[in-house]
Amino acid sequence: MTLTMTALIDQLRTIVGDAHVLTEGDLTAWEQDWRKRVRGKALAVVRPGDTAQVAAVVKACAAAGTAIVAQGGNTGLAVGSTPDASGTQIVLSLQRMNAIRTIDAANLTVTVEAGCILQTLQEQAEKAGFLFPLSLAAEGSCTIGGNLATNAGGTQVVRYGNTRDLCLGLEVVTPQGEIWEGTSGLRKDNTGYDLRDLLIGSEGTLGIITAATMKLYPMPVAQLTAWAALPSLDHAVTLLGLAHKHLGAGLTGFEVMGQFALSLVGKHMPQLRVPFLGDAAAPYCALLEISDNESEDHARARFEALLETAFEDGCVTDAVVAENLTQAHQLWHIRESIPLAQAEEGLNIKHDISIGVSRIPAFVAETDALLQREIPGVRLVNFGHLGDGNLHYNVQAPAEGDAKAFLRDEEERVNTLVYDAVEKFGGSFSAEHGVGELKVHKLEKHKSPVALGMMRAIKRGLDPQNIMNPGRVLRA
Repeated sequence: MTLTMTALIDQLRTIVGDAHVLTEGDLTAWEQDWRKRVRGKALAVVRPGDTAQVAAVVKACAAAGTAIVAQGGNTGLAVGSTPDASGTQIVLSLQRMNAIRTIDAANLTVTVEAGCILQTLQEQAEKAGFLFPLSLAAEGSCTIGGNLATNAGGTQVVRYGNTRDLCLGLEVVTPQGEIWEGTSGLRKDNTGYDLRDLLIGSEGTLGIITAATMKLYPMPVAQLTAWAALPSLDHAVTLLGLAHKHLGAGLTGFEVMGQFALSLVGKHMPQLRVPFLGDAAAPYCALLEISDNESEDHARARFEALLETAFEDGCVTDAVVAENLTQAHQLWHIRESIPLAQAEEGLNIKHDISIGVSRIPAFVAETDALLQREIPGVRLVNFGHLGDGNLHYNVQAPAEGDAKAFLRDEEERVNTLVYDAVEKFGGSFSAEHGVGELKVHKLEKHKSPVALGMMRAIKRGLDPQNIMNPGRVLRA
């Protein structure tokens, strides 16, 4: 370690305390990405306890020209929150900054620090009589700061939007170590550029989110869940349209799952009873959720009217409606277990794509055929948030193939085939997981030169030293 680096470490220890600057021991939790694909090497893991300490750490690193990788729960899927292998970058962990500062019942807002676990926020909001609707598989370990930095989506986007749509204000430390306080919680503030939206989704490349003011909603009186068997993906789109018509804003979730994706759950998690598993007449299933603020009887009547129309139109061949909250949780658990079951099946090539809902059936039919033609025997794990046009269109090795070799030899070719098809259908190669390090070269290929030029100008203007998560989203 050079004298300059040693002096910086000493300075950081003075700022946050010796116990919160980690340089030795097992740092895997901070240095390795969630999917265990990449392992970096940090100069140190620094764990500030408040915003003033974050600002002081950033100022010290800026003076030393040392890069900073901000990290929350480290649950990202695009390698955007771990250090590179140089051993020269600081990992700034926000996990100690996990307080819920205030709940404003009249304003329907909560101000929360960036390191707060999503599930903790959900639970504390519920105790106060409110709903915080952001929900995703990693909610027990991901943090609000990370959700904002990647503009996370999840299962209730169809009604409540992405994390961006749930945020009314931010507290941010700039690359120069200054603090921007913007957590007023105003729903109307038309005073120039929207800095909040600029920082949300920037993946730690423009500044460090330390706190946020988020929207709350009244707790729904009733919540109902159904699982429907579908003859095709076209019928899934038809059912979604009927759901919008019958349920309106009451539709909170609409997931679609292919039979092969569900078969992996049945194979690796046989304790989960998957409805209509192996039904040849139902190559797809849908999971629908309705929330109602009037009464359970009112919600059930609307739900039953939807399903009756769907049966009459032939877009649903069978369905089950959860009788209670426990059964509803069981149905959602099946859906959320697909990624875990796929991991049990072996390494795979993941895609997080979005396409206009009306074009999804044609995209899937064309891309399925293309991949089967190019790589005979390849297996397609197709599931996701059809309600907002987001598919997790994943590719598994042939049944008797070597999954590790398949990932090594075919990933780039498969990604090119899929992302070119996504562009052809007017979609995006990253719907909710972000760009990180994995997809930087894809951004350069698929984003317009004008858009890239504007993004690079913003990066240069706000972070001229390029110390904020360099190499992520944009190349230097």
